[in-house]
Amino acid sequence: MGQNTAKLKLHTGKEIELPVYSPTLGNDVIDISSLVKEGVFTYDPGFMSTASCQSKITFIDGAKGVLLYRGYPIEDLATKADFMEVSYLLLNGELPNKEEKQAFLDELNNHTMLHEQLTHFFNGFRRDAHPMAVMVGVVGALSAFYHDSLDINDPEHRRKSAYRLIAKVPTIAAMCYRYSMGFPFVYPRNEMSYAENFLNQMFSMPSTDDKPDPVLVRAMDRIFTLHADHEQNCSTSTVRLAGSSGANPFACIASGIASLWGPAHGGANEACLKMLHEIGDVKNIPEYVARAKDKNDSFRLMGFGHRVYKNFDPRAKVMRESAHEVLEALGKKDDPILKVAMELERIALEDEYFVEKKLYPNVDFYSGIILSAIGIPTNMFTVIFALARTVGWVSQWTEMISEPNQKIGRPRQMYNGYEAREFVELDKR
Repeated sequence: MGQNTAKLKLHTGKEIELPVYSPTLGNDVIDISSLVKEGVFTYDPGFMSTASCQSKITFIDGAKGVLLYRGYPIEDLATKADFMEVSYLLLNGELPNKEEKQAFLDELNNHTMLHEQLTHFFNGFRRDAHPMAVMVGVVGALSAFYHDSLDINDPEHRRKSAYRLIAKVPTIAAMCYRYSMGFPFVYPRNEMSYAENFLNQMFSMPSTDDKPDPVLVRAMDRIFTLHADHEQNCSTSTVRLAGSSGANPFACIASGIASLWGPAHGGANEACLKMLHEIGDVKNIPEYVARAKDKNDSFRLMGFGHRVYKNFDPRAKVMRESAHEVLEALGKKDDPILKVAMELERIALEDEYFVEKKLYPNVDFYSGIILSAIGIPTNMFTVIFALARTVGWVSQWTEMISEPNQKIGRPRQMYNGYEAREFVELDKR
C-alpha cells in the first residue's frame, strides 16, 4: 500500500500534511486520524467518504459493477463453487482443496444442533411475532449456552464461535418459520448440503419423506453466496462497531441482525414483492411505469437500480438465471404476481427510460421472486438474508479482532445544541 501526502490548511492558518494511502484496489484514502490533535474533526454523515477500517475480504467497484470476495469475481464463485467453499474462502482467505473442504464440513456438522433448552426460548414469543424479532433474541442468547468459546483474544475460541454461528443460524432461521406456522421443529440432517438442509428444515413434514428439489437447492445456495458479504455496509459496520467494545461474537452478530432488519437495508426484496402485489396484474403495469417516470409522483419501482452499483449489479445476472430456472421447475410462470415481475423485467431491460437511467433489475428483485416462488413468506426474506450474511459478519469480526492496533469505535459529532446555560430552580421557571 503506497503512501503520499496531502496538505490541509486549518482555520488557524496552520498547514499540516496528512498521509495518503493507495490501496490494492479502489480510491486513495487520506489518513485524518491526526486531526484530533489539531482540535479539528471531519463531518461526514453516513460515513460515505470515510474508510472505517482496512480489510482484505471484499471489494466493490460500483461504477464498473465489480464485486470480489478475496479477489474472486462473484459471478465465478456463484456459478463454479458452492456456498461452503465460499464460506471457507471468506473465513480463511483461500479456496479449500477437497480435504480442507471436507474437514470444514465435518466440523460444521458437529455444531448444527441447538442446545435443547435453547429451543424452549421460542415458546416465550408470540406465534405472530416477526421472525427477525425472534432471530435477534435467539442468536443473542447463544452466548448464554456456549461459555467455552467466549474469549475473543483466543484464536481457537474465535474460530469455534464462528463455526458455531455458521452452523446454527440455518437451524434457528428454520425454527423461526416453523414456530410461526405451528409446525414441529425439524432437526438438521448432516448428510445434506448446507442449502438442502436448510430447505429440508423449513418445509419437511413427519408424514412425508420428500427431499428438496435440486433446482431449488441450487438457487438457495446461490442466494447464500450472493449475499454472503458486501463490504462495509450498515449491518457489517454495526458488527464491527459492537465487536470493537470487546462484546462476545454472538452478541455482535445479533446486533448485525438487528441492523439488517431495517427496510432501507435487508428488507429490499420484501419491499419489492410488496410492490408487485400492489401492481397486482400485468394490465396495470403501464400505469405504474408511467408513475415511476413522473418526478412528481411518490411511487418508486423497488428492485431496480442500486445505490452502490451504477451500471449493473454483478449478482443480478446470476440471480436472473436462477429465477427463471425456479419458475420453470415449479411451473409458476403463470402465477399472476410472478407474471407481473417478468413483464417488469422485460420492460426494464428494453425501455429507453430505464436503460438510460440504468434502472436494471437488481439482486433483490430476483431473490424476492425466487423466495416467493419457493413458498417462503415475505417476513422470512430478511431472515434468510441474515443467514447468508452471517459468514461475512463473522469473517469481518474475526479480521477486526485480529488487528494489532484495533481500537474501540468512537465517532465524533458536530454539536449544534445550546452553549452552557445557568440552571434555574424549579419554582423560578
